[in-house]
Amino acid sequence: MSSGIQIKPKTAVQKSKTSSPLLCSPEPAIKLQPKPSDKLNPKTIDPFGVHSRPPSTFAAIYAKGGIPCRLVHGSVKHRLQWECLPQTVPFDPLLVTLAEGLRETKHPYTFVSKEGFKELLMVEDAAEKTIPLLPRLVPVLKAALAHSDDEVFGRGLDALVQLSAVVGPSLNDHLKHLLTNLSRRLMEKKFREKITVVLQKLEQYGGKATVAIIKSKIPTYCSIFS
Repeated sequence: MSSGIQIKPKTAVQKSKTSSPLLCSPEPAIKLQPKPSDKLNPKTIDPFGVHSRPPSTFAAIYAKGGIPCRLVHGSVKHRLQWECLPQTVPFDPLLVTLAEGLRETKHPYTFVSKEGFKELLMVEDAAEKTIPLLPRLVPVLKAALAHSDDEVFGRGLDALVQLSAVVGPSLNDHLKHLLTNLSRRLMEKKFREKITVVLQKLEQYGGKATVAIIKSKIPTYCSIFS
């Protein structure tokens, strides 16, 4: 006996509402959140990830093991662990590569490039190994000093002082190329004091001949010898 109730078949539209969202949604159902350790542990950083931009030169070299040192996390501060003694490492091209890394903005590249550059310049015969590389180092440092990121600019200033301390007056022939960006950022209050100290260090390590070079770009500079 018929009850008189008619059951309508589902339409194509109604069926589509019940289908799995994985078949029609371009986004995954679960979005993984980054782990806090991803920022600290260099092993967890994937510069070749699908959603990341193409890696920088430094990041690519670091990922391939081309930088002979690694970040070691300490309870108080981080440090570098070298695979071999820094004095046995060829400065060419490592010192230039580390200088290129000064423009990095992600951990651990920022720490490795900054500390690696400083520690490499501390070896006993650093001057004779570094001076021949100045034509290649100066454009790289100039790029760091021209960077819009304040931390990158700060690392560029530190590296410039470290370089000047090692090569001394040999930097004078290249100094004009580096002073333009210092002159521009000298107008910013937050960097005025630090840039002034950097200029004084350049004069200290470069000698009295450095004063005329600095004044050609920054006429208001006062010599430490005056």
